[in-house]
Amino acid sequence: LISLEGLVVQRAECRPAVSESYMKLKRLQIEELSKPLRLSQQLEKAVTTNYKPVANHSYNLEYDRKKKDEGKRARADKQQVLDMLFSAFEKHQYYNIKDLVDITKQPVSYLKEILRDIGIYNVKGTHKNTWELKPEYRHYQGGEEEKETDD
Repeated sequence: LISLEGLVVQRAECRPAVSESYMKLKRLQIEELSKPLRLSQQLEKAVTTNYKPVANHSYNLEYDRKKKDEGKRARADKQQVLDMLFSAFEKHQYYNIKDLVDITKQPVSYLKEILRDIGIYNVKGTHKNTWELKPEYRHYQGGEEEKETDD
């Protein structure tokens, strides 16, 4: 493929030098384009490499077993949940609800009820859909301000 760059000053008409090799090239191009895109072929024997249906996959069984062992999430004492939440927020400032459920092993509705008292839910920004502690519960920023007000 040849490409040219520049400004057109004069118009020129070009014709290919019709030779044996050019005609052969064009014939091959036309034959290639006329071939159908999809072909059907007859198979001599049945295909045996495909997968047989399974009633329940092993990973589903494993998940069900794990879920059964954990049982239903029971509500723990509010103070215990608060302690777990505060220790989690000591490690990271922001958590999404799914991670907090995994940490505390509490029902989502109960956890949200507690978080509304001690946390702020971020709706916008870089930490969208995450929870963080209210300023009065934070030890990382609020701690220095409290020391200054005591003096």
